[in-house]
Amino acid sequence: MPPAPTRDSLRLRVQTALSAVPHPRLGGSLAATVVHELEADDDGRVSFTFHLTREDPATLVRDARKAVQAVDGVRDVKISVVDPGAGGTAAAAAAAPRGAPSVPPPPTPQEMPQLGRVLAISSGKGGVGKSTVSANLAAALARAGHRVGLMDADIYGPNVPRMMGVSDKPPVVGGKIQPLSAHGVKLMSLGFIVERDAPAIWRGPIIMKIIQQFLRDVDWGELDFFLVDLPPGTGDAQLSLAQTIHLHGAVIVTTPQEVATGDSLRGAKMFERVGTRVLGVVENMSYYVCEHCGKQSELFLSGGGGRLAEELSVPLLGQIPLQAGLAALADAGQPVVVAAPDSPSGRALREVADRVAALLQAAPASPSARTGGSLPITR
Repeated sequence: MPPAPTRDSLRLRVQTALSAVPHPRLGGSLAATVVHELEADDDGRVSFTFHLTREDPATLVRDARKAVQAVDGVRDVKISVVDPGAGGTAAAAAAAPRGAPSVPPPPTPQEMPQLGRVLAISSGKGGVGKSTVSANLAAALARAGHRVGLMDADIYGPNVPRMMGVSDKPPVVGGKIQPLSAHGVKLMSLGFIVERDAPAIWRGPIIMKIIQQFLRDVDWGELDFFLVDLPPGTGDAQLSLAQTIHLHGAVIVTTPQEVATGDSLRGAKMFERVGTRVLGVVENMSYYVCEHCGKQSELFLSGGGGRLAEELSVPLLGQIPLQAGLAALADAGQPVVVAAPDSPSGRALREVADRVAALLQAAPASPSARTGGSLPITR
C-alpha cells in the first residue's frame, strides 16, 4: 500500500488540481483567482474559501469541489463560499487576487420617504401562511384609514394576486408602472406580469433587478405603510431588498412547531445582520377554533412562536387561529379581515395590524445606519 500523502504534498496536489480549472470571467485558474486560505490536514480533510460574485456562475463551486475530490488522499472537502464585495471590508480587498477586476460594493440602501414606513414580512420556510398574513395586514391597515402598498417579492411563488382577488396586467403611464388596487391596497406582483404557469428560474442578479424595478419604476404615490411579502428563507430576494431600500422593520411569521421556528430563527438573524430591526413574531395556525362550539384545539403543538420571540427578545405580536372557510376566502381573493373581520382570525389579524402600525410609527423616520457585518453567500 502506498504511503498516505503528507500534508504539504496533499495541499500541493489540491492546488495543482484547482490550477487546472479555468475561471471563465477572470481568465486565470481558480487557484490563482478565487481560492483562498487553502488547508489540507493529514487525515485528508481539505478546506478553503471560495470568492464567488454575482457575476460568476454558481457551477464554479461544484467544479472546484469535483476537482479536489478527484485528488488522491482527499477524504472530505469543506468550501466556505463568500461574496468578496458583500462587506466591502479591507480584509476582503486584501484577499482579492492581483490583477483581478475590482468587485463593486453592494448597492447603498436608499431612502424612499414617499413609501412611508417599509416593513418586510418574512418566514424561515414555506407553508406557514406568510402571504396570507401579508395580505391581511395590508388590508387591515387600509381599513384603518392608512395609505398602504403591498409588494409581492415572492418571486418563485407570487400568491398575492390570488389572495387579493386581482389578476389584470398593470398599465404603464408616462414610463411608470401603475399598481393595481384591491381592498384599498396598492399592489404589485410578478404574478401580474408573467403567465400563471411560467416557472421562475432566475438567479440573483435577475431577482435584484425585479425588486429594484418594483420599487423604483412603479408609481406607488404617497403611502403611510409599504409592506413587502418576501419568499421563504434567506436568499437573494431578502439580501436584494435590504441592499436597495432602508427597511423600518421586519415581521417574522412562523407556525408553532419547532421545525418552523428553527428556520424562522435563521431568517430573523439575517435581518439583524443587515441592521434591520425585527419588530416581532406572528404565530400563524396557532390553534383551531370550532365553528360550532368555539372550542380551541392545538393542532401543531403550542408555544413555538412565544419561544422564538423570547429567544429574539422581541414581542409575540399575535397568535392567528385556524378557522373553517379561511382557505376558501383566500382562494376567492377575500382577506378574512375584510370578509369576516369579527371572526377569531379576523380579530387576531386586526390586532396584529394595530400593533405593527404602532411599532412602525414609533420608529425613527430614517433608520439608523446598519451595524451588521457582511453576509456569507452560499450557493
